[in-house]
Amino acid sequence: MRTLKLTIAYDGTRFVGWQRQAGRESIQGLLERALARFEGGPVVVHGAGRTDAGVHALAQVASVRLACTHDTAAMARGLNAQLPPDVRVTRLEEAADRFHARYGARAKAYRYLLRNAPVASPFERPYVWHVPEPLDVDAMRIAAASVGGTHDFAAFRSTGSDPRGTVRTITRSELVSCEPCQAGLADLTQSAPPPSTSHQSIPGPLLAYEIEGNGFLRHMVRSLVGTLVEIGRRRRSPDSMAALVAGGIRADAGATAPAHGLFLVRVDYD
Repeated sequence: MRTLKLTIAYDGTRFVGWQRQAGRESIQGLLERALARFEGGPVVVHGAGRTDAGVHALAQVASVRLACTHDTAAMARGLNAQLPPDVRVTRLEEAADRFHARYGARAKAYRYLLRNAPVASPFERPYVWHVPEPLDVDAMRIAAASVGGTHDFAAFRSTGSDPRGTVRTITRSELVSCEPCQAGLADLTQSAPPPSTSHQSIPGPLLAYEIEGNGFLRHMVRSLVGTLVEIGRRRRSPDSMAALVAGGIRADAGATAPAHGLFLVRVDYD
């Protein structure tokens, strides 16, 4: 048996999420069916994280144990030939026998995109949350900074979160302004630039909430974004975020942001 590590990019718009579900199309199910043709029998693919319906991935990671001896380059080509065009295996490589995409993950990075403009491009609709009213971006930045560190994120957990606890360590949490795209559609794969020191208002800015940490509860990033937007709308103060991460409850935090603005950007391993 050999262990393979797959890096996968996908547009999550039409899928029920990563995890296989009977009678519904999932990323895990697609990969397992495609790999079964190489293996000649059923296989189980383990993902680094279970992205929800509508959530996208730039670099999801998965692992699988196989007996087949096909060359990895040939397998990658074969997999992409079988998969729909909105799912791509961007890298396929041999891994150590003990490698497990989920249990070996040490950190993850997510990005959430917001278009803050009266009118948004229809081509961005599947990938950004359109917030038409003006936002206090400086207040949102102050609140985002207070998320960094080790905290109890119980206020941002949804049903089905990891039962092991709600304490997580966040190493990056910031809201940055992306350059407007001249072509009308943002380059969603590029890293967001550092925040402007002047924080000067840009007409119709594309905002990116960048967050990295050692683990995330279910809907945690989307709940954080929903709270940040309420702060931007001046429905709550920037200081309220610090109070929430100091031990709040879910009812105290903001609404869960729509799934389609969220991207799994990276998974880190030792």
